[in-house]
Amino acid sequence: MKKTILALASIPATEMAQIENDFRVIKLWESRDPEETLKDYRLEISGILSTYNSKGVSRRLIEALPNLEIIGQFGAGYDNIDIKCAQERGIAVTNTPDVLTDDTADIAMILLLNVARRTVEADMFVRVGRWQSGAFPLSTCISGKTVGIVGLGKIGSAIAKRAVAFETNIAYYGRAKKDVPYTYFDDLAAMARASDFLVLACAGGAETRDLIDYKMMEQLGPKGYLVNIARGSVVNEEDMLIALRNKAIAGVGLDVYAHEPNVPEELLKMDNVVLLPHVGSATNETRSKMGRLVLQNFLAYFAGNPLLTPVNLA
Repeated sequence: MKKTILALASIPATEMAQIENDFRVIKLWESRDPEETLKDYRLEISGILSTYNSKGVSRRLIEALPNLEIIGQFGAGYDNIDIKCAQERGIAVTNTPDVLTDDTADIAMILLLNVARRTVEADMFVRVGRWQSGAFPLSTCISGKTVGIVGLGKIGSAIAKRAVAFETNIAYYGRAKKDVPYTYFDDLAAMARASDFLVLACAGGAETRDLIDYKMMEQLGPKGYLVNIARGSVVNEEDMLIALRNKAIAGVGLDVYAHEPNVPEELLKMDNVVLLPHVGSATNETRSKMGRLVLQNFLAYFAGNPLLTPVNLA
């Protein structure tokens, strides 16, 4: 008999079909009455398929499913899963790291380049016919500048590798110094002061919530740019808006927001802001790999084999 998986949101069709081939899948987002659906299947559900952009797996949901054994996250981040509750229940949690590293690092550089060289503005400048009336305003050179990376994990390291190709200087802030040819800071404010671009590539969650507030943006300064491909929670959004209004920073490039898919209306009106709809891993190739990894973790778990990408619950 097939194990029952509760899917909280959709993933690419091919990979969902593969999961449905091996498991009985309850697609909660298609239910007219999700609460009633949970009541009907609560005793049968052995696994949850969650996604980085879904409401996630709360304590309430975990406690409603007495036979839940594993949560498979379609995404590298898992701050929308109650890890503490999963740990208390002995529930395995997996995610999909690594496979999205390159695409996410590409998006960081796209944001950095666009916000500095004002290419989104320049595109619109041409489209609306303003070029006929004069030259486009000057932008900011990237080479020779310092890119400060918050979180030099796999994604942060991939960003650094790309930024070096643009002849920038790399600094990083993290829990410990690493064996890399970059400048290490154990003081985030000091790194912000030394940086022209502050790129956020750290994990989300309680430890990094509002890590970048107004005071930190003041350290970055009126010629500094903020780029966030981490989690929206890492930046105090209201403080960021104030910093932009006050010209305390030069501009921002964002792929993540505090309350996705809601974006502060004020940001939409600012020329020195580049906004993307959380597309760090949004390529056909990477999303396919992510879906297959979710499936492989489910198959491994129920076969009694080691998980491919377990989340450390300690």
